[in-house]
Amino acid sequence: MSDSSASDRAGSTSLGNLLSGVSQDISTLFRQEVELAKAELTESAKRAGKGAGMFGGAGLTGLFALLFLSIAAWWALGYLIGNAWSGLVVAVVYAIVALILFLRGRAAMKSVKGAPKTVDSLKKIPETLKPGGNS
Repeated sequence: MSDSSASDRAGSTSLGNLLSGVSQDISTLFRQEVELAKAELTESAKRAGKGAGMFGGAGLTGLFALLFLSIAAWWALGYLIGNAWSGLVVAVVYAIVALILFLRGRAAMKSVKGAPKTVDSLKKIPETLKPGGNS
């Protein structure tokens, strides 16, 4: 019975009304998909925030561990060569590590090329297609 009523409705409904209904259905489906995406991204962002907080806490705790290990090394060396010299030795070790990290970081930054293929592609866009180009 529902088949005949559906065919009766289809036969009596104009093409404009059918297209309008399809358009509304697509619009509703699109809005629902956007809402689903928002909900998923919100949940992912919350989890990412918690993870980032944990990484921050681990970094801070690691910094404290490094600080106290440095103090322990300073004191241990202090028994052998005196506190002033041991402080200088620990500082020089950190300076060497900082220099190595700086040099490696600078080399890594020099190797960054950006997006050369994209820039090349954008240069090939005709002037008429660019915003404000000649019409």
